[in-house]
Amino acid sequence: MPTVEVGDLADGAFLLDVREDDEWQAGHAAGALHIPISEFVARYGELTETAPQDGRIHVICRSGSRSAQVAMYLVQQGIDAVNVDGGMQVWAATGRPVVDDKGQPGFVL
Repeated sequence: MPTVEVGDLADGAFLLDVREDDEWQAGHAAGALHIPISEFVARYGELTETAPQDGRIHVICRSGSRSAQVAMYLVQQGIDAVNVDGGMQVWAATGRPVVDDKGQPGFVL
């Protein structure tokens, strides 16, 4: 499974957050696209419409398990996708900003 460390993500990298709604609302990376893993197949079209056509998709969840499943699925579809190792827990621990639904400081649930 292709992975990337949080520290190796460039500012502005395309992030797909596959956590559930309550996790997203508590805190997420600003600018990430949110499609919960439980809705991923039904909402796949949103990703193909939103993601950069020539860029990599960085898939993130809380710790890296759910995002690994989605990243593997995307790779099987021929999409350049990688799992963000350690997920939002590492994202927050390394000092990357986490915001809630109102754009205020959030936390990882």
